[in-house]
Amino acid sequence: MSPKSKGRAVAKPETAQGGARARPTSSEYAERVLGVIESIPSGQVMSYGDVAEYLGEGGPRQVGRVMSTWGGGVPWWRVVHADGTPAPGLESECLARWREEGTPIRGDRADMRLARWDGSAL
Repeated sequence: MSPKSKGRAVAKPETAQGGARARPTSSEYAERVLGVIESIPSGQVMSYGDVAEYLGEGGPRQVGRVMSTWGGGVPWWRVVHADGTPAPGLESECLARWREEGTPIRGDRADMRLARWDGSAL
């Protein structure tokens, strides 16, 4: 487990030399993002920022861009905003998939306290 971030522990690999986050390159970065998303267990979620933090590069917007471009073949419903809400326009399908997988839900969002995956099994 790595250092705590915003009150939660998120496991992640080392950052670039000097501790700075490396700037992502599109195809390699996209492959890494999609690989993390494929590894999120059923019934759990990560925020866009969690994915970027785990990878040690990019940010929530870069992860979102990868998801919007290439994310159709991975369990996209397991990646949410930091407050647990799904991507706009995908709410009803996302909620149905969460119920099917047994994801902890609070209202119309994932219960981040219970559903957040820290990446520790990777």
